[in-house]
Amino acid sequence: MLQAPLNLLRRCAVQQIRSLHRGAPVASDSLFVHRDTPDNNPDTPFEFTPDNLKRVNDIIANYPEGHKQAAVIPVLDLAQRQHGWTPLSAMHKVAEILDMPKMRVYEVATFYTMFNRKPVGKYHVQICTTTPCMLRDSDSIKDTLIRKLGIKVGETSKDNLFTLSEVECLGACVNAPMVQINDNYYEDLEVKDMEEIIDDLKAGRTPKPGPRSGRFACEPHGGLTSLTEPPTGPGFGVRDDL
Repeated sequence: MLQAPLNLLRRCAVQQIRSLHRGAPVASDSLFVHRDTPDNNPDTPFEFTPDNLKRVNDIIANYPEGHKQAAVIPVLDLAQRQHGWTPLSAMHKVAEILDMPKMRVYEVATFYTMFNRKPVGKYHVQICTTTPCMLRDSDSIKDTLIRKLGIKVGETSKDNLFTLSEVECLGACVNAPMVQINDNYYEDLEVKDMEEIIDDLKAGRTPKPGPRSGRFACEPHGGLTSLTEPPTGPGFGVRDDL
């Protein structure tokens, strides 16, 4: 008498099984697994210059006694600014100076995309294509860069002048679309703006960073919508008897 209900339960259990899926691997222009190369191996020469070594000590002095390992990010950044990118030997030097395991330094350098673990050009052009920039047609800016530089995303020009990277949000969504070139942000871009910026860099000029639309920062395009009058003084709106 119980056979039919049991068969029904078995069928229901089978129907509840769901296949497990994982997302397809996403291609990236960053190297996340180290492989020794002639330019990047444990024997690649790296030493901080005397001036930068003084800066390293100044950075470490900002942290409490016994916590100098907390300086790993700014010290790695200084190493990258000196060398142009972050080779394995620079990570080893940082680990030595901060008295921390090499693996801990590797973990930081591989987690933060600001650290370039392979050589980049003189101008590292990072194009944001996350949703706000995409909605403002960042694809046209990316296509312009590919055309003007003659390289694809993840490549460096033959003259080592430009490296092109596609990145996630750079935090300037109100000024989309935008690119970061070295330490400078170029925002509110149109195709002609991107062409002018690249032409200036090729000619050895430094384009003025910031919005290209005439905005000073990220105020509304049509002018202020609030705080349009001088602020009232202290005590405004407070009862006279208080």
